[in-house]
Amino acid sequence: MAFEASRRDWSELYAFFRLLADGYVCAGKADGTPDEEKKLTVAMVQREEHDGTRRYIIEGEDIHMVGEGRDERFPREDFATVAMLVGDMLKQGGGEEELTSPDGVEEFLDAVAIYNLEAKTDDRTDFYVAFWSVDAPLVGFRSYSRLGGMIPLLDGGRTANIKFEQTGVRFPNPTVNKINWLESPNEVLDRMLMIERMGGVLKYNDVADKVFRSNLLMIDLHFPRIAAEMLRTMYYEGITRIPALTERIKEINPLKIKTELITKHRFYEFKVKQFLLALAMGMRPAKLYNGTDSAVEGFIYTDTEGRTLCYHKADRQTFEDFLYNHTRLEKGPLDKDKYGYLERENNLYYFKLNLKVGFVKRSK
Repeated sequence: MAFEASRRDWSELYAFFRLLADGYVCAGKADGTPDEEKKLTVAMVQREEHDGTRRYIIEGEDIHMVGEGRDERFPREDFATVAMLVGDMLKQGGGEEELTSPDGVEEFLDAVAIYNLEAKTDDRTDFYVAFWSVDAPLVGFRSYSRLGGMIPLLDGGRTANIKFEQTGVRFPNPTVNKINWLESPNEVLDRMLMIERMGGVLKYNDVADKVFRSNLLMIDLHFPRIAAEMLRTMYYEGITRIPALTERIKEINPLKIKTELITKHRFYEFKVKQFLLALAMGMRPAKLYNGTDSAVEGFIYTDTEGRTLCYHKADRQTFEDFLYNHTRLEKGPLDKDKYGYLERENNLYYFKLNLKVGFVKRSK
């Protein structure tokens, strides 16, 4: 029998099977390649299903599955075979979002008690891993995959909007309507440019959502202004990759800090990396963030060749550098995220831009 599932779900399942088949995972380098000298031995992978917890323990050439009344053993080579089948499907699946299971995979999933391809958790983890020993503390991971389309690090949404006050000149209602009704392939930028041509100025005002504002302030009391300038630069100059944007922010210097702080202390890079790591560790726009990490402690990252790599907060610098080098700002849907037009509030007009952070399409 066969069934369809999304690339995201197949990719998560591929990483899970690969860990059990290999029995180890290499630590990832900042450039997205494996560090062959740092191999972490996998003793057990724990996964959540709709009816409870499953523990898959590596015992020599067998996988010992325990959970919800099940206590069975399966050959590890079967997990390797299914990982290969799923990996080949992902590589050869073209651009299709929904992919049909290879022959024999559905029967194997039933045998090993996997009924939901996407793990059922409330803490945003995809699975937990015990390294070296079954009794070792469990480490929560999210799965990110080049084979299946990288999910965003920050998925935008209307709570991630940043407000710019429209100053310089007071527009009458017909002019506001003309700006808001402008449609083009780059309508947000074109509306911003129209405001400028008519004498208006878009000046950073605030983060639209008070929870997200507080979360950004936890990074730095001035980080909302940095984020706003990065968004503005993305639209005006077409720069999207985080390293290039940060370099441009250093030149603009929106906080007007001293050159020594920018060049020697690398202030802007430091703050942007803090922000990216906070997102990786669970910070979200609509949920209060107090600096305490979530259950997610790292990523299991699958590259274009199907190799699984491990990034963990214990190696903070490598993890931060990986995120910094492989992320970009993206543009979310206008209708859904409610931004890109003039909006009246307390007799003033504001223009919102949406903060969305995704991964670059390809590793370099």
